[in-house]
Amino acid sequence: MSKPEFLSFSSTELMPQEEKLELKKKKGRLQIGVPNETCLQEKRVVLTPEAVQLLTENGHQVLVESEAGESAHYTDHDYSEAGARIVYHPRDVYECHLILKVEPPSLEEIGLMKHGQTLISALQLKTQRKAYFEQLMKKKVTALSFENMEDEDGIVPVVRSMSEIAGNTSILIAAEYLSNVNEGKGFLLGGVSGVPPTEVVIIGAGTVGTYAARTALGLGASVKVFDYSLSKLRRLQTTLQNLPVYTCVIQPKILEKALMRCDVAIGAIRGKGGRTPCVVTEAMVQQMKPGSVVIDVSIDQGGCFESSELSDHDKPIMRKYDVIHYGVPNIPSRVSRTASFCLSNIMGPILLSVADAGGIDAVLTRQHRIRKGLYLYRGQLVNAPIGEWFDLPYTDAHLLMDEDL
Repeated sequence: MSKPEFLSFSSTELMPQEEKLELKKKKGRLQIGVPNETCLQEKRVVLTPEAVQLLTENGHQVLVESEAGESAHYTDHDYSEAGARIVYHPRDVYECHLILKVEPPSLEEIGLMKHGQTLISALQLKTQRKAYFEQLMKKKVTALSFENMEDEDGIVPVVRSMSEIAGNTSILIAAEYLSNVNEGKGFLLGGVSGVPPTEVVIIGAGTVGTYAARTALGLGASVKVFDYSLSKLRRLQTTLQNLPVYTCVIQPKILEKALMRCDVAIGAIRGKGGRTPCVVTEAMVQQMKPGSVVIDVSIDQGGCFESSELSDHDKPIMRKYDVIHYGVPNIPSRVSRTASFCLSNIMGPILLSVADAGGIDAVLTRQHRIRKGLYLYRGQLVNAPIGEWFDLPYTDAHLLMDEDL
């Protein structure tokens, strides 16, 4: 019979130890600045008056630049009634510790920023220059991008919401340009009894493509969806349940025949870390029916139609081969009130969680999903792809966090 084994303890470990209690982190009081959007015909605002009221009732201060919400049909009075302080010069907004924007700040706006501030906005890496990051690094700014911040389910909520809006809106835009009002060929997008339905081809089965298909089917159109991924096509069919949608893996000959017959083509495919693959050649566009409409939602990544060109809300379309091309990159700005609601619904709870954690440093340490949006921490670049792209020095965020917090 073997002898029982005893665990050995040192004399120090056998001595009574003091009890360790967790200290509750003191809630922070945020000072949030919401400046006017000044670039790319941006009409959205990142906080609605309802979100401002939620923040102010929780003890936070919100400064809103005058007319920041005008394009989304929110007045200065709406914001002041919600508890915001209205300021009349950008420099007053950029005095705040936390700056909240839709578009990334311009170099002139970065010049107004103070050392050690926190910036939360879109990054739009494809449109940025090296000077943008260098200026923020000089200011010792902590910066987070909308495009990478995740929610509890691992979904990027801002990108998802804006993609849903872009998908729905793309079909409504197509309906406008099919009608006589915009010198279209006078078709109703959809169908009525005794008249063949209009045909819609959607290239891409992601969020944009799924919501575009749902809207087109709801109007009564005949819909065909193409994608490189069979799993995405299966997921789209599952999402749309029993609605009659045709799906196919992208094969040039089949896609070409579908485009020849369609009235509307939606480009909703996305590139993986680079330019969107050019799926539709000019030769394919030449064979489309006269007066057909192309909405290239992926134009912000180069576009998936070879014939597409970047446009804006003032001159949104161009005609090529007698086909109407719509190439506006920021489609959600077209429905600025709805888009602002979506942004505000996402950012309000995030700001409250920042305050509850005790500040931006604490929330970055505790919430990995928010930390995924971090690309600058106290002036140090912590995003490897950005560093490699622009030849800038970068480090691992984990090292800085463990050292400072």
